[in-house]
Amino acid sequence: MVFPGYHRSWAAWIAYCLERQGHRTTLQRWDPPREASLEDSLGDLLLSSGRILLVLNDWFFELGPRPAGEWNDVLRGFVAAHAERFAAVNLTNRPLLPATAVLEPASLWGLSEEAAEERLLGRLALERRRVPKALPGRVRYPDNRCDIWGEVPRRNSRFTGRDDLLNDIHQRLADAEQGAAACTLLGMSGIGKTQLAAEYAHRFSTDYDLVWWVNSDDRNIQRDRLGELAVELGLPIGGEPGERIRAVRDALRRGEPYNNWLLVFDGWDDTEGVSALLPQGSGHVLVTSRNRAWSEHGEVVQVPTFLRSESTAYLMRRAPHITATEANEVAEEFGDVPLPLVQAASWLGESGMDVPEYLRMVREGSLSTVDEPASGEDFPQSSLTSWSILLNRLRGAQPQAIDVLSLCTSFAPGRIPLGLIRAYPRADLPEELRWMATDLPAWTRALDTLVNYSVLTRETRGPVGAEMGPHQESVHMHRLVHDIVSKLTSEDSRTRHRRAVRTLLAEADPGNPADSRTWPRYAELLPHLEPSGALASNQPRVQELLLNCLRYCVRSGEYNSGLDLVRKIREAWSQFMDPLAQPVLDLTTQQSNMLRASGRFRDAYDLDHAALDKLRAAPQPNVLGELVTRSAMAASLRHLGRYREAHDLQREVLAGNERLLGQDEPPTLVARHNLGVGLRLLGRYAEAYELDLETLARRESVLRARHITTLNSGNAVTHGLRLLGRYRDALVRQEPVVRLHVQVLGPQHPQTLEARAQLAMCRRREGSLSQEVGPSMATLLEQLEQLHGREHYRTLAFLTNYGNFLREHGDLSQARDLIDEAEAGYRSLLGPAHPVATGMLSNTGLVMQAAGERAEAMAMFEAALAGLSATLGTEHPWVLGCALNAASARNFNGRIPDAVELSRETLRRAQRTLGPQHPLTLSCQVALAADLRAAREQEEAGKLEEDGLLGLTRTLGAQHPHTISARQRTRPYWDFEAYLG
Repeated sequence: MVFPGYHRSWAAWIAYCLERQGHRTTLQRWDPPREASLEDSLGDLLLSSGRILLVLNDWFFELGPRPAGEWNDVLRGFVAAHAERFAAVNLTNRPLLPATAVLEPASLWGLSEEAAEERLLGRLALERRRVPKALPGRVRYPDNRCDIWGEVPRRNSRFTGRDDLLNDIHQRLADAEQGAAACTLLGMSGIGKTQLAAEYAHRFSTDYDLVWWVNSDDRNIQRDRLGELAVELGLPIGGEPGERIRAVRDALRRGEPYNNWLLVFDGWDDTEGVSALLPQGSGHVLVTSRNRAWSEHGEVVQVPTFLRSESTAYLMRRAPHITATEANEVAEEFGDVPLPLVQAASWLGESGMDVPEYLRMVREGSLSTVDEPASGEDFPQSSLTSWSILLNRLRGAQPQAIDVLSLCTSFAPGRIPLGLIRAYPRADLPEELRWMATDLPAWTRALDTLVNYSVLTRETRGPVGAEMGPHQESVHMHRLVHDIVSKLTSEDSRTRHRRAVRTLLAEADPGNPADSRTWPRYAELLPHLEPSGALASNQPRVQELLLNCLRYCVRSGEYNSGLDLVRKIREAWSQFMDPLAQPVLDLTTQQSNMLRASGRFRDAYDLDHAALDKLRAAPQPNVLGELVTRSAMAASLRHLGRYREAHDLQREVLAGNERLLGQDEPPTLVARHNLGVGLRLLGRYAEAYELDLETLARRESVLRARHITTLNSGNAVTHGLRLLGRYRDALVRQEPVVRLHVQVLGPQHPQTLEARAQLAMCRRREGSLSQEVGPSMATLLEQLEQLHGREHYRTLAFLTNYGNFLREHGDLSQARDLIDEAEAGYRSLLGPAHPVATGMLSNTGLVMQAAGERAEAMAMFEAALAGLSATLGTEHPWVLGCALNAASARNFNGRIPDAVELSRETLRRAQRTLGPQHPLTLSCQVALAADLRAAREQEEAGKLEEDGLLGLTRTLGAQHPHTISARQRTRPYWDFEAYLG
């Protein structure tokens, strides 16, 4: 069977059909060199035995290419003379060469699979077997697209050559070890990487049940697009991008519901964070990139320029009037680089200009020329001049196409949501551009012209398979084309068009960045802010768009992108805006939020402190601005471990909000919630719990139960119950809180993960079975790491809790690794004197003590006790816990009188601070009894132990692990829960 590489999928299906009927088939990809005689090339096919089936469409006769007359002569002569050896099928409804009739091709166009197979067998005069032969696997009928086909660019009907390269890519992916089948197409801009990847997806589509295309020029769009696959897979997830991506990667890894999948990441140049996005499993990944660092992540294929035969074949097909010699001269001029060749071929084909005249204009630069593009890549200077020629022609023949093209340069390169123009016709467009919103035929003609000249390619945006309206239309503009056209556009036009684009972007602002359903739109708008000049706009509506994009970055966890955008906005606004203007203050608030969320607490505090100084020095007071800034400072102080300062400042903020706004306004409710956080950090658990209950009730009344901040208050109330030792009550309350988080925010939203971490600790403290708690904690740690990274403070907190759990249940080796990692992480993040870094020493001591390193453990406990006593005071619950552990170490190291003294004092403080029935107080009582027994004071020891056991039974239950341990006279301990608020 003889076929052009373009029809590989049809050839595979035809071979499958014939072999099921018991006929041996050999596939022959055919593209004979133009220099060889066509009769000789066809004659070579006759050297094989059996019949020769030609897979035809109009493309088949353009191979080479060869003049139609040559084909007609050979068909009427040589092929007709050997008609019994040749047969053909036809895959198109377009007319073929007249002489093709000698082959009597059977048309498979538009047929069902069953009808196509029937016609194929009929043309070859083969009888259908009653029971077809069983073959391994199944080849999909090419007209039946795979189950999920996600925004793969339209197939380029003019795709030329690259057959060997495509087969090499296919073989590399097929031969790769399962779980690591990733191949990167590497090369400079304009070399044809995207076209190659798109052709691969189409040509080998029958190998896959799922093909998904991910535009990766921009990180936010990349994450959003990959997350959209979760919806197509029907995964039960929420709207947060990280959550969707994790669900997608897990489904692909498991091969559920599809084992055979292909993901294409187009334009992925930034390799930071690759491991969190790159899927693994039984499928294949194809990446296009300019970054050579991809060699560390799998197979790399260097995409070369066209072969000269490919260059000339492409040129002669697009411009049939030129000769092979002229095509060779043009290919030489442009260095066989595909992108400029495409533009040259489009120009020559559309204009009909003679090649000598075209090359003269290019070489002499007789039209306007431009400098090298900003990318600095090795791009032929001659191609830049050729763009001048094209644009000059369009200015005369189709000026509206120039309007569209110039407008595109005010967006970022890559995907451009041009449909915004028609979606928001009331936007303040310049007079010369208003036709775009009102004249659909002119709009369509302009786009068709640019597509025909290979300047733009059309894309769609929306549900797979859905029909798109003009307002949803997107186009793709290559970065080099964008760069070149920008240089050839007048400054006056750029200024007007940028103003129009940023107005359109502002109109497209969903206005609610807290709603995860709007996040895909914000991800789409984000790349175009800077090119449109939005960063330097003095329009309030555009400035609000910028702030909403930053709020989206905070909510969705895109902190790095957000902080980079903040830097650029601040630089622009500083040129024309007062530092104390409200937009600048709002900018500072969002920057502070992102700095804290990413663990840069000192930077956040310094930023807010500087803003507060400016506000206080201003001639006109801004009371609300000061309250917002001081609230942010209080949050930073809490994270920095300055708990008393944070509490005092937070009280002032709450009082100010109540006075200025009232008790039930959202900022006041936030201030009240944050005061509860500060009280917990100070160890004032009962006060925090009562305040959190009040905040929860107010939020349920004002904002309703499913609001994100109401859910957060529910989490805070549970935390308070657990810290008060009411473990069973905490567990009963937290289970519905987590269910509501999952329903509203999705299981992988950052706040949901915090709620699930709280639930895991409730189950652990309540005494649930370790086989229930352990696996859920391991899974949750993996999800936190994927969301935040291993060194983020929230991940470190759960590393700590999981390490303590493993130590408690006998996995001492892994526990030591996790606790050591968390301690080092906190020390690096917070400094060694921070209360949390100091408290971690107690966890390290517990691991050492369990390993029999008693002297080393005592040193850790004593250091933690001394450090926390100095910073938090002697009655803070964290200090009491450290004292409990230190007394234990003194006992184990033979310092019995010192142990008795410390245990007695710790019990008195615990009774005052936590009350006599708190589990920590009861543990201190049991510990004192153990020390008294070691000191041979049996009577007092017995009485304390009896009362302690009774209290534990009454508080926790007779079968709780703490009660059982006390009954067995196992020394109680306290593990430190790292908590930053």
